[in-house]
Amino acid sequence: MLLAALLGGCASYAPAPLDRGIVAGADMALLSRDAAAIDRPFLKPANIDLNAPLDDNAIAVLAVLGNPDLRALRVRAGISDAQAFAARLLPDPTFSLGGDHILSGPDPVDAIASTLGFDLNALRTKKVVRAQSEAQAKQVRLDLAWSEWQTAGQARIQAARIRGLERGAGDQKASAEAARRMLDRTLRAAGRGDLAADAVQGARTAAFDAEDRARTAERDLAAARLELTKLLGLPPETMLRIGAGPARDTAIDSVHLTEIAIARRADLEALRAGYDAQENAVHKAILDQFPTLALNIALQRDTGQNVLLGPTVDFTLPLWNRNRGGIAVERATRAALKAEYESRQFQTRADIAAAASGIMVARHQRDAIVADMPSLEKFAAASRRAADRGDLAPATAEAAEGALRDKRVALAAADQAIDEQMIALELLTGAPKEDW
Repeated sequence: MLLAALLGGCASYAPAPLDRGIVAGADMALLSRDAAAIDRPFLKPANIDLNAPLDDNAIAVLAVLGNPDLRALRVRAGISDAQAFAARLLPDPTFSLGGDHILSGPDPVDAIASTLGFDLNALRTKKVVRAQSEAQAKQVRLDLAWSEWQTAGQARIQAARIRGLERGAGDQKASAEAARRMLDRTLRAAGRGDLAADAVQGARTAAFDAEDRARTAERDLAAARLELTKLLGLPPETMLRIGAGPARDTAIDSVHLTEIAIARRADLEALRAGYDAQENAVHKAILDQFPTLALNIALQRDTGQNVLLGPTVDFTLPLWNRNRGGIAVERATRAALKAEYESRQFQTRADIAAAASGIMVARHQRDAIVADMPSLEKFAAASRRAADRGDLAPATAEAAEGALRDKRVALAAADQAIDEQMIALELLTGAPKEDW
């Protein structure tokens, strides 16, 4: 009955074979349910509808819930939780039973010996081992939170890239069509003998360049869409509609943002948790220099039918080793973690200052483009009216309209650069800009 009770508390084995087929994409019903109840400090619950435009929050929610790498990291985080659970358990006592059978001699009975042993050293280090494992589990969770934050930001950057490329792709296509029409007219004029061959070559080169820019924009847009679906864990053929982007007028103070980053970045918190774990590792190494203790209680019957009961204490003599090597290793590891943390802090401050400076430069460049737009729009409209009346050559009007389209492409690229750099700055601070 005792054996049955002990076996009843044991875990049982059940195989979990891998699925060797193609892994299916994320289940949208489950994603929608989880998105409506998501609990992250940098995200809001979202109603996911792939047929409607997705804002930045919905894209970030999809990335956190659907990204395959994050799902794997969340499963792997269970290992550290299991290790923390194991650190809270006491070692099982040991039991031995043996006997000596008399082959010859005057004694009347066989000898029987049994021993019950307890590892007392585990009790001495239990507190620091438990604290170390809990700090390690906290570090893993914080590293996971940092990975979720980074993946959500990368998805938002891809969305900003798609918005900018969509704006520019239409103008690039229109410029390519206009250049093709100009080439056709030039070829007809050259065929009548009204134009020289060098004019034809110039029109052909302009048409080729415009078509190449249009194809490049189309290719970049397709690549950005595929990258976004991959980050979200969706099938490649999924067509996503991207909503409007966030405002771009957020004030930037690099000193204040650095303070926010030091306090809130999950990777820095993870490093602090790792340092706490190493502090407990040093403490354990110090405790391990003292004698290890094991208590054994022996019960035996000798061949003269004498019944004996007595304890046995086993311990090491700290004469030469005294765990000095282990202590040196743990202290050196602690010093390395401290240096790594200080280096990460320094790099964070430098990265935030560089990103803030880059955003200010991009904003100035955008302002210059915006200032030029009204005059270009008026000139292009006036040129088209004059060309329609026959007062101006169509080529001149199309050149003015082409210049306006190029300026719109430049404005879209500037907006895209600012949006991407603002999201990158959010990633560096570890907090959404609404919390700045």
